[in-house]
Amino acid sequence: MTTTLPPARLALTVGQVLYHWSRSSLLHFYADLADGPADTIVLGEAVCARRRELRLDDWLALGRELSAAGKDVVLATQTLIESEADLRLLERQAEQHEFAVEAGDASALQLLAGRVPLVLGPHLNIYSRAALQEHADLGADRWVAPVELSLDQLAAVNPAQDPVRTPAGRPMRTECWAFGRLPLAFSARCFTARHHRVPKDDCGYRCLADPDGLLLSSTEGRPFLVLNGTQTQSATVQNLLGDGARLRAAGVASLRLSPCAQGFSQVLADFDEVMNGQASMAGRAEAWAALGVPGPFSNGYLHRLPGMVWQSA
Repeated sequence: MTTTLPPARLALTVGQVLYHWSRSSLLHFYADLADGPADTIVLGEAVCARRRELRLDDWLALGRELSAAGKDVVLATQTLIESEADLRLLERQAEQHEFAVEAGDASALQLLAGRVPLVLGPHLNIYSRAALQEHADLGADRWVAPVELSLDQLAAVNPAQDPVRTPAGRPMRTECWAFGRLPLAFSARCFTARHHRVPKDDCGYRCLADPDGLLLSSTEGRPFLVLNGTQTQSATVQNLLGDGARLRAAGVASLRLSPCAQGFSQVLADFDEVMNGQASMAGRAEAWAALGVPGPFSNGYLHRLPGMVWQSA
């Protein structure tokens, strides 16, 4: 009698909150995650240095609580390092020895390499095996693939059968952006402040009013992109809930879910049930919409199509 083994578990990573949420909203969000199915939780401010609802000491304390709840915790660096204050914060992240640190940009690598366990964030331009090996030689053992890579391209960069390895011989683990608005660009200019016609340094924290970013439409009335302070994002939400078999075949070990303001705990639970419990995905999207989860969904990049396209499973 032949026994069919269940597919390997796809670990679930909750990415850092990319939007400007209040302190109470952040603390409530992470309290909920402590009891959820996430394996890894990324903490910190990656978009704007002016958003300081939580300071590094707060993030570290929160990380200890989540670690005590059994979660793997990673600290996120800012994507754009623009000032001496930003450098000092990065230095403090490199000096702590409790958690791994995710480099949001190549500018952080020199300070982090060899000092803390290193994760390669999705904004690093790693599009070849040679580039990934170069970063592995710095001590990184996990990379979040750039969102533009298709599955076959991703598998070519870090093949499951012959993965890139660290100097210690550990295989590089591949993480794929599985849920959330796609990151498009970062700028020293604040797009949200400019939209409201206020200075960046005296913005009044207008982005607090947009917990999932500010949706812009084209002159034809179609959703175009989302403003999130110094970041622009796609108007569509990447959703790879129906692509578990393809992701495993490409060597993906973990899935990144980017937080949204409403319904995220259900999104996380559904990813665990569908990806790892072999449950049906039928009706999930409709249930998310009823909870206020943003849409519409897309998965085009995964299939070598324009990123905003939705390809049915």
